[in-house]
Amino acid sequence: MIDPATVSNPDSTVTRVTPAPHRGYGRGMTTPAPDNRNERDEILAALDRHRGFLRQTLDGITDAQAAERSTVSELCLGGLVKHVTRMERRWIDFIGRGTEAIGTMDEASYAAHAASFRMEPGDTVAALLESYENVTRDTERQVRALPSLDVAQPLPEAPWFERGASWSARRVLLHVLAETSQHAGHADIIREAIDGARTMG
Repeated sequence: MIDPATVSNPDSTVTRVTPAPHRGYGRGMTTPAPDNRNERDEILAALDRHRGFLRQTLDGITDAQAAERSTVSELCLGGLVKHVTRMERRWIDFIGRGTEAIGTMDEASYAAHAASFRMEPGDTVAALLESYENVTRDTERQVRALPSLDVAQPLPEAPWFERGASWSARRVLLHVLAETSQHAGHADIIREAIDGARTMG
């Protein structure tokens, strides 16, 4: 959890949230010393750091605030966590199952993608964060079990993928990291528009 810290600034009343060490994902696990880390450790550590930034944007937020569209964008905090959870689950499953985990790019798939950005009636911050926690733990388990980050799967056919290309587990993890970081930035802006709190900048 994080504590808002008011920053003294005569020209601003913005409340800045000081990032705190994440206390969810990886709870109870041993973190290797920096000089003993390998590539897998480094990627997972970087991913967890950006997950922490995303989680922090929901700290102290009510379910109603999490569903609020506080900017001209249609995005909301709860929807972003739901989307990132779905994105990470599908891509990590892709490492082991290939295109079966992603599915076909049809009308139903596009509708599911759009729905993943919304908080639906009955969705709660606690439930969304619990689901995200479960997915991140599964990511840790699956990635640690891989014989190598070089294992690869052919990408599904889609306009935004190079035809006939394959992604290694390494490339998939970097994609998940990039998306998580991008949406953590989106969430930071949305949170600041709600109550002035922010985790970055």
